[in-house]
Amino acid sequence: MIDALELDALWEDFHRAVNITSQELAAWLRVSDADESPEPLPEHAGEPTGQHVLAILQKRRTDLTDDDIEVMYEVVDTVTAEADVEKEPEAEETLRRHRLMSVGHDPLRR
Repeated sequence: MIDALELDALWEDFHRAVNITSQELAAWLRVSDADESPEPLPEHAGEPTGQHVLAILQKRRTDLTDDDIEVMYEVVDTVTAEADVEKEPEAEETLRRHRLMSVGHDPLRR
C-alpha cells in the first residue's frame, strides 16, 4: 500500500484524469460494447479497465484496494501520455477519443 500523501495525490490526479461521471462512463461502456453479438449485462459491458474505473468511481478513498491503486496509476499515465500526442487525422482522432473514453476521459471536455 502507498502512504497517505501519495494516495491523496493519486486520488486527485485520477479524478482530474477521469473527467466524465460514473453514469456517463457506464453508458459509454454499454454503447462501445454493442455490436451484432449478444450484449453483455449492463454491469459487464466494456473493457475490464473501464469496468474497474467505474468501480473505483463508486468507492471512497478509504475503500481502495491495491488493484484499484494500480488501475488508477494506469489511467493517469494513459491520459497523460495521450494528452501529449499531436493532432491526428480525424479517423485516428476518433479512435483515440473512444480509447480514452473507455477509461473515463473525454478529450473534448476541458
